[in-house]
Amino acid sequence: MSYDEFYIKSVIRSLPDWPEPGVMFRDITPIFKDPKALRMVADAFIQRYMDSELTHIACIDARGFLIASIMAYQMQKPLVLVRKKGKLPGETVHQEYQLEYGTSAVEMQVDAVGPGDKVLVFDDLIATGGTILAACTLIKRLGAEVIESAALVDLPDLQGSIRIQETGIPVFTMLAYEGL
Repeated sequence: MSYDEFYIKSVIRSLPDWPEPGVMFRDITPIFKDPKALRMVADAFIQRYMDSELTHIACIDARGFLIASIMAYQMQKPLVLVRKKGKLPGETVHQEYQLEYGTSAVEMQVDAVGPGDKVLVFDDLIATGGTILAACTLIKRLGAEVIESAALVDLPDLQGSIRIQETGIPVFTMLAYEGL
């Protein structure tokens, strides 16, 4: 890979006790203010997937949109959106998933992907894996195949990557942060 993990980690901001006490939040938004870091991240993902069999990139609301749109543009692949419930016009399918305290839901438009499509699911971060697993469920329900899930950051202590892999979906992340 053509990226400097230490440089990218130096750009990501760690915010203790946000959004609640005891949580160490990994804020990737400074990457978007640093053209060097953004290029490293985008180029690394593009290089990984340029020669793959993927036909579509599904990105998850909202920071996942930012990097995945660069990838889709450079790779000339369709970009499909996985959004929070109620944000997409037209006919949609939705999937609920568990949060630490309650549930949430994501949805896709019914014509986003279909049989024969090979989809990469992209998000900014994998914590418990619930959002990516919900997105994968929607993609499969629409008849497409998930070839891999990818994210910039993995929080392995929350075991989301393991949960995703246990369903047979490969996982790729650029960075991992141990500890909560």
